[in-house]
Amino acid sequence: MKKFSIAGLIFLQVSILISCSYAQETCKEVIGYYPNWQWYDRNKLVNPSSIQYDKYSIINYAFFSPEADGTIAQTDTWADENLLLGEIIWYPVESNDFSTSIIYKAHESGTKVLPSIGGWTLSNNFSQIAADPVKRQNFALACINLIQTFQFDGIDIDWEYPGFAEHNGTPADKENFTSLMMEIRNALDSLSGITGNDYLLTACFSADPPKMEYIEYGNLVDILDMFNMMTYDFSGTFDAVANHNSPLYAPTQGDSEWNLDRAFYNVTQLHGVPPEKVNLGVAFYGRSMTNCAGLFETHSGLANTSLFAADEGSPLYYNVLESQALFTNNWDDQAKVPFLTDGPDATFVTFDDENSVRLKAEYIRDSGAGGAIIWEITGDYLESYPGSGIVSATPLLDALNEGLCIPTKNETLMENELVVFPNPAKDYLFICNAKGVELIEIFNDQGYLICKQVLCNKTNKIPVSSFSSGIYFYRLTSRFVCNTGSFVIVH
Repeated sequence: MKKFSIAGLIFLQVSILISCSYAQETCKEVIGYYPNWQWYDRNKLVNPSSIQYDKYSIINYAFFSPEADGTIAQTDTWADENLLLGEIIWYPVESNDFSTSIIYKAHESGTKVLPSIGGWTLSNNFSQIAADPVKRQNFALACINLIQTFQFDGIDIDWEYPGFAEHNGTPADKENFTSLMMEIRNALDSLSGITGNDYLLTACFSADPPKMEYIEYGNLVDILDMFNMMTYDFSGTFDAVANHNSPLYAPTQGDSEWNLDRAFYNVTQLHGVPPEKVNLGVAFYGRSMTNCAGLFETHSGLANTSLFAADEGSPLYYNVLESQALFTNNWDDQAKVPFLTDGPDATFVTFDDENSVRLKAEYIRDSGAGGAIIWEITGDYLESYPGSGIVSATPLLDALNEGLCIPTKNETLMENELVVFPNPAKDYLFICNAKGVELIEIFNDQGYLICKQVLCNKTNKIPVSSFSSGIYFYRLTSRFVCNTGSFVIVH
């Protein structure tokens, strides 16, 4: 092992303390939805081994189906087995290698995984389940069975939408939704009493004001851990004129309610949900409209399913990037989102880029919201080149994490300033810096190098749970800085 001078480390540490003012930092929730059907996409590019778990606090695995009798069914047993239980070992006895599963790898990184139940096409049975005490109990027990089968960390409910006939909803859904959530909460609490673990209960909600009226938010505050607001799908081919899919602020034209800022106001100020329990939606996909002259113009009512065939006209971010050169790039400084015009078949595309995602993250950070939800994570995994099978970048996810990181003492980090926390540490060491430190080296108290890790973004999580309790030294280097310091591990 390489040995480094402790005296040199201590001297450099003292120098840093004299010249820098450290700030404690905390980062918000980053909740990424992973649809099981996307496992097959791009030759299984985004899989349990390539997901960058340290950039999420929670992964919501979508979707499981609520059945009419209150049981819960898998939607793709082959994908679910491989992704949640691990790769199949066929010989000498058929089994699963759990160490290759999303659950195992996420937990190694300190990331939780929840099953998301429902979704746009699977919500038709929720109303009758919620209306029947026996079916509610069946459903809650099925949730517990899911957790025990796959080692999930809680439950996410995606009922779209209580009270609305498009998914067999009735006005009674308003109270019944609360009753269903209470049944699940009680079941989770009972399981906690047995296992000693805490289990999350979260739910997705529409940002449409009429749909929000069918939710008893005040009664749910003490039941749910998180309220995930779907602040996307605000516009598309279903509208008469082109507008933004997920604007931060209200555009100059269109419904002033259809934007992230207004949705956050409505759920917190009008419906009384504490801001720290609200996670706001960020879209890693866009929407296309053909025969459209531009923003706020009429269109054909059809998406471009030729250019964006892989996504049925609603391109994931990597597909937007691949076709971006065919368009004129635009920025709406009122709504704080980009859009594309003058594409093939006079196509208009509304989407989010690194700049708009970072602005939303900063809004979440500054407003006191709990964090962000992402639909959906695979859209941001870029290959080194199309078909390479090698993930080279996650630009939207990185921009989101950077914007969510909060200095709690200093308003901003100085150009060469960095933060290493917590100290003492137990399971993880976090590094937040303004200049992009590229490498961390950790030395024990004898001066021997015991860990060397390349860092990939401004907020990095280094696992230290395997280290013994004691004092350690670090050296952080890049072409801009070379800083050292110490931290303590306590188990």
